[in-house]
Amino acid sequence: MAAAGGDSSELEPGPELAMEPEPESEPEPEPEPEPALAAELSARRSAEARRLVLSPRRLSGPLPAGLSQWFPALEVLDVSGTGLTEMGTELLSLPCLHTLLAKNNRLGGPGSLPKGLEQAPLARSLRVLNLSGNRFSEVPPALLQLRGLRSLSLGGNRLHGIPPDIQELHSLEFLYLGGNFITAIPPELAKLPSLRYLVLCDNKIQSIPPQLAQLHSLRSLSLHNNLLTYLPREILNLVHLDELSLRGNPLVVRFVRDLTYNPPSLQELAGRTIKTRNVPYAPSDLPESLVRYLSLASNCPNPKCGGVYFDSCVRQIKFVDFCGKYRLPLMHYLCSPECSSPYSSASQSSTSQSESDSEDEASVAAHRMQKVLLG
Repeated sequence: MAAAGGDSSELEPGPELAMEPEPESEPEPEPEPEPALAAELSARRSAEARRLVLSPRRLSGPLPAGLSQWFPALEVLDVSGTGLTEMGTELLSLPCLHTLLAKNNRLGGPGSLPKGLEQAPLARSLRVLNLSGNRFSEVPPALLQLRGLRSLSLGGNRLHGIPPDIQELHSLEFLYLGGNFITAIPPELAKLPSLRYLVLCDNKIQSIPPQLAQLHSLRSLSLHNNLLTYLPREILNLVHLDELSLRGNPLVVRFVRDLTYNPPSLQELAGRTIKTRNVPYAPSDLPESLVRYLSLASNCPNPKCGGVYFDSCVRQIKFVDFCGKYRLPLMHYLCSPECSSPYSSASQSSTSQSESDSEDEASVAAHRMQKVLLG
């Protein structure tokens, strides 16, 4: 299963029934596409066929009624390039189906997916769903109820966002959302414990939420051709990541420091004092809102500081070496401008230009990132 390329899916072997186009007939008028297809499928019915591929043709209606009776053991259905505008209720009557490929169609309008999809046996059996190259402007809510899905492809649609409820797909291992108009990644995406391949290339994403570092199973992350200018430093925690694709982003090539700082409020100053000096307090001593506020303290990443912050912090872009070849801008936060960088002990360089840059750089072990694609 390759993440940075096209969509992929693992299909089980089985008898395959490929529908070839009908030979051109003489003067007699051709029947409507749906009746012709229904007659063809009925004539080739098979109680043992596990895989059915419909050759590209133009269909204006749903899947023909009777499909589940003609092919009751169907496990893999490929209707890619058939021009479908809706799947139809016949889809709900395929209890063994685990792979549905419906790429390059005209799905995306109202009624594209049948009602009751989340209650059908298909909701438990379906493992691979490919709807790339269609016209969806949002992820259909019914898809988020397919709890058994392991692979979901919605590339090349018209998506502008990722719904937070994507976190409900706990079994998801492969998520392809490349080639859309997505501008932001919801933090809830990090709650997919089995996710191994995440493709978000060719979108309009400007930043990566630090929560993405919680995807401990992630092995491939494709972010090329977006609008990224930095990465969160937490991305270093993705210790199993083998491939990170970043080409085509406006990532700068030499050290840039961006300090923005709003002075802390009196409430934050008091909270910092309580946390850093370990002032004891009980929930009964303070209003519930203040107890909750104190629980939100973040530790300064500088090991020599020991301070904390709440809302007021310094956003700082640091460049970190990957594999001794590329320098990636990573975002991290300090409790105040006076706090020195935790990376101040970086190795020195022999040249004067590199010397000034390397004062704030650190070397990251090569095993953390085996492959970085920047161009």
